[in-house]
Amino acid sequence: MANIKSQIKRNRQNEKRRTRNRSTRTALKTHSKRVDAAVESGDRDVTTEELRKASRALDKAVSSGAIHKNTAARRKSRLARSAASASSGS
Repeated sequence: MANIKSQIKRNRQNEKRRTRNRSTRTALKTHSKRVDAAVESGDRDVTTEELRKASRALDKAVSSGAIHKNTAARRKSRLARSAASASSGS
């Protein structure tokens, strides 16, 4: 346990940020699952809507610092590829 006042405060801040980032990353997983489910269903409109929501959520996570921008770009690319392959295959 820290004895220094500034370190005690820093620990409090880190814990608050950790929980916020954790919930953000969990929400991102949910968005990805929704895109995958929409791709499986074959509904093109739902797929594009869920893909748009997921991309927006990823961009927001980057701006808040929860994930790295390259990670978001990679995930968006993968989701877009799966959505495109599903729409072209149908």
